[in-house]
Amino acid sequence: MNDGPYAKIVRAMKKRHRVRIHRWRASMSGCAWRIYHPDGRTTNWVEAPQPKTPISLAVFLHEVGHHVIGFDRYLRGCEEEYHAWEWALREMRRLGIEPDHRTLRRHELSMRYAVHKAERRGLHQMPTELARYSSLPA
Repeated sequence: MNDGPYAKIVRAMKKRHRVRIHRWRASMSGCAWRIYHPDGRTTNWVEAPQPKTPISLAVFLHEVGHHVIGFDRYLRGCEEEYHAWEWALREMRRLGIEPDHRTLRRHELSMRYAVHKAERRGLHQMPTELARYSSLPA
């Protein structure tokens, strides 16, 4: 990784949360997963855009957030997405980087997509914090 404006943040996140970069993506999408080794070790992987702008930083932090909050903590995928996004936005602010309008819009669209997917798959009891992203009547 070059020494772009967010290189120090990336190094700190990798170290603090024991995350490895599988590859930098060209798109503004990401993925997080954990490998369990036979000897009991685990490896935390992420793919995300290389952070160069507030929105690419947010996507990277969102993927790290999946590892921070834990993959088994929330029963529903849309809840996990919500908490990973909330962690990423809080982390940006903690680091002194205010999420810009593009970042907040990306968060909104991502949450609407996650909630609508859950609704299509039959989610009947919407968690309170996700109700605002639903297209179904309250």
